[in-house]
Amino acid sequence: MSSPQMEPSKKLRLATVWLDGCSGCHMSLLDIDERLAAVAGRMDIVYSPIVDTRVYPEAVDVCLVEGAVSTQEDVEKLLTIRKNTRLVVSFGDCAVTANVPGMRNRFKLQDVLSRAYLENVTHLPRIPGNDIPALFDTVRPVHAFIDVDLFLPGCPPPADAIFSTIAALLEDRIPDLTGMVRFG
Repeated sequence: MSSPQMEPSKKLRLATVWLDGCSGCHMSLLDIDERLAAVAGRMDIVYSPIVDTRVYPEAVDVCLVEGAVSTQEDVEKLLTIRKNTRLVVSFGDCAVTANVPGMRNRFKLQDVLSRAYLENVTHLPRIPGNDIPALFDTVRPVHAFIDVDLFLPGCPPPADAIFSTIAALLEDRIPDLTGMVRFG
């Protein structure tokens, strides 16, 4: 790894983040099942939608970033992650390529909002205002905004590939995912 190495006796400080996506990558992470319990003593999950932490901490070793970038709020979160994280992983096809959220890039944003919130709604149709963060005109992958150290493709990435990645990172090495992952 090009980043400073982790102290051998120190637990890996792991974070996971969910931007614009379906949470399928996090579900696949949980599909590691008992293997996750086997390595749990060697890492601390310091930030994640699956734990109750509100503020992204400093000195994170690895962050798995799921989802594409659709809002300024996403960009600000990514900048905080990059500043405070040794190794950033684009986690899944949405983070790597913008994948499914990026499908709306073919259309004007206003047309997408009208279709979703007016044409296909039977009860109180309205386009949200301040209820949700303002969407960018186009959706982009994580590496369009910050430097990414590792790409873990898949929709979602297979649990075996996620576990191999975590196991390699626990040993402070870059995983070899040859034959384990593919796009889509």
